[in-house]
Amino acid sequence: MKKIYPAKLQSGDELRVIAPSRSMSIIGADSREIAKKRFLELGLKVSFGKHIEESDEFRSSSIKSRVSDIHDAFKDKKVKAVFTIIGGFNCNQILDYLDWEIIKNNPKIFCGFSDITALNNAIFQKTGLVNYSGPHYSTFSQKLHFDYTLEYFKKCLMEDAPFEILASENWSDDPWYMDQDKRILIKNEGLRSINNGTAEGTIIGGNLGTLSLLQGTSYFPIVKDAILFVEDDEMDGGMTDVSFDRRLQSLISMPQFKNVRGVVIGRFQNASKMTIDKITKIVKSKRELSKIPVIAGVDFGHTDPKITLPIGGEARLSAKGAKIKLEFTKH
Repeated sequence: MKKIYPAKLQSGDELRVIAPSRSMSIIGADSREIAKKRFLELGLKVSFGKHIEESDEFRSSSIKSRVSDIHDAFKDKKVKAVFTIIGGFNCNQILDYLDWEIIKNNPKIFCGFSDITALNNAIFQKTGLVNYSGPHYSTFSQKLHFDYTLEYFKKCLMEDAPFEILASENWSDDPWYMDQDKRILIKNEGLRSINNGTAEGTIIGGNLGTLSLLQGTSYFPIVKDAILFVEDDEMDGGMTDVSFDRRLQSLISMPQFKNVRGVVIGRFQNASKMTIDKITKIVKSKRELSKIPVIAGVDFGHTDPKITLPIGGEARLSAKGAKIKLEFTKH
C-alpha cells in the first residue's frame, strides 16, 4: 500500500466539521462557543457540513446526508482538514456508500475517534491516506484541563518532527460537558509494560469494539508490520473485561494478526472496572502476544486527556520493565 500523508495544518486554514455518527444537535450552545474560540486561537477557520443538524431517532442523520457531507468536505479545495463532531454507533453504515476515489484524490487531514474508528481504518485501507484518531470538534469544548490534548494535537497535526508520547500528570472520566467547572482529576500512574520488547510498524486500531465491526470486510487495514492500538469504552460496564478479552481474541484469530509487531492499550473508563491486573491477566493468557511488546495506560480512548494517533503513521515501541518509550516517527 502506498501511503499518503496529508499536509499539516497552518494558521489561516479552514477545517470542515461533519457528522458521520451522531449529529450536531446534541452539542449545546455554550460548548459550541468554547470550541469556536479554541479553533480561532489556533488561527483556524471553521465551516460546517450542510446536514450536521439533522437528527433522527438515533440522534443521527440519513446515510445519504452523511455521505454527502463527507464528499463535499473532501472535494472542497478550500478545506484543509475534516473533523467529526462526536462519536456514536452507526458510522460503519456509510462505508459501502463512499466514493473512495474522492477521498484518495483530495487528501487532507481527517480526525475523530470512538465510533469514527470504522472510518479511520477504512480510509487508510481503501486509499492509503494517513488520518487521525484524535479529538472531535466537541472535544475542543472542554474549558479546563485541555492542555495535554491540545499539545499532542499540535505535535501530530501542525508539526512534522517525530515525537515521544509521555504520560499525562492527571486524567479524568467526569461528565465535563454537564458542569465545566466541576472537574474530578485522577493521578496518572503512567505507562505500564505487560510484555517487554521492541517493535516498529504502522499504526492501526482505535476503539476495539468498533474496529471489530470491520473484521471480515474489505475495510479492515492490512499492513506488513503493524502496531495495534486498542481501547474500549464503558458500554459493557463491569463486563468490560469479558468483552475486551473476547474482542481481542477475535482479532488475534484473524490471519492478518501475524503482521502485528506490538500492542498499545489505552485507558479504560471507571465504569468498566478494568484494572491493570485484569488487563495483564488477559494479555498473559494469549500465547500469540507472548513474544511481542504490550504496554497499557496510554492516554487515548474515552477518558481525558488524549493524544492524537496517526492511523497509518509509523510508531516505535520499546518496553523493558519501567523503561517504556513510545514514539510516533512519521505522522
